[in-house]
Amino acid sequence: MGRGGGLTLVEAHDLEASLRHAGVRRGDLLGLAVADDGTAAVAFGDGGRTAPAPGIAAVDETLRPRWVTWSQQTAQRLIADGVRLATGWDVAAVHRLLFGGWRADPGFAWARLHGLAPDDVPAAGLPGPPGQADLFAAASERAAAEHGPDEAAGDALDPIGPDGYLRAEWTRGGWADSPARLLAWARLAREAALLQDAALARQAGADTGVATARCESTAELLCAELAADGLPMDRTAAEQVLAGIIGPRPRGDGEAAAMRSARDSLVLRHAPPGVTADLRSPVQVRSLLAAAGLDLPDTRAWRLEEFRDAHPLVAALLEWRKAERIATTYGYGWLDEVLGADGRLRGAWTSADGAAGRMTASNGLHNMPAAMRRAVIADPGHLFVRADLGQIEPRVLAAVSGDPALATATSADDLYLPVADQLGVDRPTAKVAMIAAMYGQTTGHGGQAGRRMRAAYPVAMGYLDAADRAARAGRDLRTYGGRLVPMAGGPADAARTAARGRYGRNALIQGAAAELFKMWAVTVRARALPLGARVVLCLHDELLVHVPDDRAEQAAGLVGDCLAETAGRWAPGGRVRFVADISVVRCWADAK
Repeated sequence: MGRGGGLTLVEAHDLEASLRHAGVRRGDLLGLAVADDGTAAVAFGDGGRTAPAPGIAAVDETLRPRWVTWSQQTAQRLIADGVRLATGWDVAAVHRLLFGGWRADPGFAWARLHGLAPDDVPAAGLPGPPGQADLFAAASERAAAEHGPDEAAGDALDPIGPDGYLRAEWTRGGWADSPARLLAWARLAREAALLQDAALARQAGADTGVATARCESTAELLCAELAADGLPMDRTAAEQVLAGIIGPRPRGDGEAAAMRSARDSLVLRHAPPGVTADLRSPVQVRSLLAAAGLDLPDTRAWRLEEFRDAHPLVAALLEWRKAERIATTYGYGWLDEVLGADGRLRGAWTSADGAAGRMTASNGLHNMPAAMRRAVIADPGHLFVRADLGQIEPRVLAAVSGDPALATATSADDLYLPVADQLGVDRPTAKVAMIAAMYGQTTGHGGQAGRRMRAAYPVAMGYLDAADRAARAGRDLRTYGGRLVPMAGGPADAARTAARGRYGRNALIQGAAAELFKMWAVTVRARALPLGARVVLCLHDELLVHVPDDRAEQAAGLVGDCLAETAGRWAPGGRVRFVADISVVRCWADAK
């Protein structure tokens, strides 16, 4: 920012004193904006102050407010200054909860909160006229000098245009051009949070919605930390894994081409005499299979699996695909790009994928081939606590539907055994029946088993069926925690309507499971910190915690305790039991 007004660390203590004098208490919403130089602005009630980042850390430690930020970007800036917040209210994360979808930039979130047409939001990504930013900055400086940093004088310090939208010049970065603007941006974030809180209060299950909003926001803080800390990975071990699958690192394009041809030959040697194909072309692969006597409608992996034993060509092709995926997506180039010199694999993280709300990460962190887990090794003097939620979806179904019979089944370590007894079938059939119910399968073996579910667990099936009907009709759904799942309405053929119904019933379970998982993850984040432990990976229903080796067993017990605590808050009453497989390992691949 470059114009912080000579702020000093002494003012960090002044910030805490100001907040105490203003009556700020634990959990109060404080607007927060942080510029690239570490200058922070804090908005509370009608007041506000600017301070350096260490002041935020001191206040977080002693007062523990709930910091309101526009997005995860603020946490990323603070982490760069060595500051990690305990809790927060992330406007973007709560926007996605309230309105669904992915887009949640400040201008768009503000418009939706004020009932303004989203299509008319000024484009923040477009550059303004030459020199406009300098003119705004100069006007901001003059206003701040005349009126002080706590006042916004004229349009130069007003982020809201006459049409009610946020000005594009502000949303594309102009909010950081002066201390006065920084403070105005923090105030605006707090105002947006208060509007979001009011919107959540108007929903059915308001208490659950607010709890989910807070959890989603804290999950964004965890995401910023995951991106900064990275996943421990041993480069030598990773290269050994790659060499065993795709061969040693090629020394040039010619050698890379030769290795590629050698991999192809392992498949083509099983082709009929004189027949060849480009294995990267689905059309040619289908012709190759036809020449071998296998006339298949497509070459999808699940279909090929059915014919693995029918011809050696199929088994070789399936193995080739695994190696090819690693060679092209997770090979030596990927390793060089994403693995830092400090032995940490890093990517961007977000707490919700824009659909059902699952955490996502880039750079292969969520799609890493299982073989590469052999290279995920704890740092010297450390171990991993790996915890994986067991049979999470049927247990979540029991909780969100309130089905007493299914809730009783969750008392078992293996839920499918009492379900099998209830249905009068074997365990594999019971599992098929449960999956068929959640995914809406109505034909074949799964459909037959699913019909037994309707008699045994009518409340759970009624919950899923209601979601299915609403989705087919194009009516939006909300998860147990209050996340909007938009359902595109309008005319559709029978197949698309049925697919929409299946998506709706499953999205409610997937979404609720994601909410439970994130609440568990942020609880572990908070409780494990005194042990020197940090969450380093959140993968679907699995947590990986990096901990000093002399605290590993204690951390493992704590992770289990955190699940019990989470279940008690997320599904009060204790009727539904959640379980996790927890182990202490040095290498991720050693976890079973």
